[in-house]
Amino acid sequence: MNGLLFLIPVALGLGLSGLAAFLWSLRAGQFEDPDGAALRILIDDDIGEQR
Repeated sequence: MNGLLFLIPVALGLGLSGLAAFLWSLRAGQFEDPDGAALRILIDDDIGEQR
């Protein structure tokens, strides 16, 4: 019983902090262009590189 008095607030705090981090990243624009990073690897940017 004493363990639950400690674990329930810890679990709620971790859940709320995860939700706050997700909402912060959503507002900061982290999920604006999910395909851009995946396609950026395919762009050949060897401009100015001598072989």
